Amino acid sequence: MPAISIWRAALAALALTASAAAAAADWPARPITLVVPYPPGGPTDIVGRVVAQGLGEELGQTIIIDNRSGAGGNIGAEMVAKSAPDGYTLLLATTAHAINMSLFANRTYDTRKSFAPVSLLTKGPLVIVARPDLPAHSVSELIALAKSRPGKLTFASSGNGQSTHLAAALFNSMAGTQMVHVPYRGSAPALTDVMGGQTNIMFDTMLSSMPFVHGGKLRAIAVTSAKRSPAAPEVPTVAESGLAGYEATAWNGLMAPAGTPAPVVQRLSEALRKVLGRPDVQAKFSAQGFSAEWTTPQDFGRFVNDEVDKWAGVVRASGATVN
Repeated sequence: MPAISIWRAALAALALTASAAAAAADWPARPITLVVPYPPGGPTDIVGRVVAQGLGEELGQTIIIDNRSGAGGNIGAEMVAKSAPDGYTLLLATTAHAINMSLFANRTYDTRKSFAPVSLLTKGPLVIVARPDLPAHSVSELIALAKSRPGKLTFASSGNGQSTHLAAALFNSMAGTQMVHVPYRGSAPALTDVMGGQTNIMFDTMLSSMPFVHGGKLRAIAVTSAKRSPAAPEVPTVAESGLAGYEATAWNGLMAPAGTPAPVVQRLSEALRKVLGRPDVQAKFSAQGFSAEWTTPQDFGRFVNDEVDKWAGVVRASGATVN
């Protein structure tokens, strides 16, 4: 390349850097949209609204929630991936966006490449719940029962390829059991059939399941995290009660479109550190079985990479696929 061309390219790069820095210095100058890729009222939406309120207070701007549900979280993710990388459109990412990398054949985004990671927000376990009359009260008893009836015990899920499906598929793989998957359109009908005895167990969110456990309509066998949940400290973990090394957590995180200026990402990160450190925010998440989990953008990026790899193996083993 001639010297003059190199000089012009360097000047253009400096101009772009200066422009991005100037834009970041003025950010946010207008309301920010937080895309929640699930319907209102669910666990992800609740997390989004808590975070939106706190971020709005820290940044001095309104955070607008935009529920764009459908295709297992893909519709909202695709919208954000195609948005301008200016910090005004953000994604509330979930475990599904790591799973979808290997589950969906026709994605138009890449969880690793289409977004700038900002921070993890929450982590929380699923809980294994059983119909009250199931003759298994612990993980070891559940494994023994499933092995004595290969292909007979069933587990419900909120949909093919959802975390409620793949957490059970991971359990099957590690325990050497052959429980049969019965997918539903959401947690509510799945739980209804577990309570009614049409299916045997379900790996579900604590927010959805624990009210029925407390009401005596379901029995909690174990939580899927590495440590017991503060929301139900009496319920043991899968690992401590019969299946060492097992862990499957549901998480939420904040992402921006790839190419978002680093100063904007950093300001978001610092604002989230303050929001997630608030006792009132931690209490709201704890009540749902989540813990507040701030991370640096770099650490969140590494976490997402690990999650994509982990769930790809589970998806392959389960044979799940969505076109």
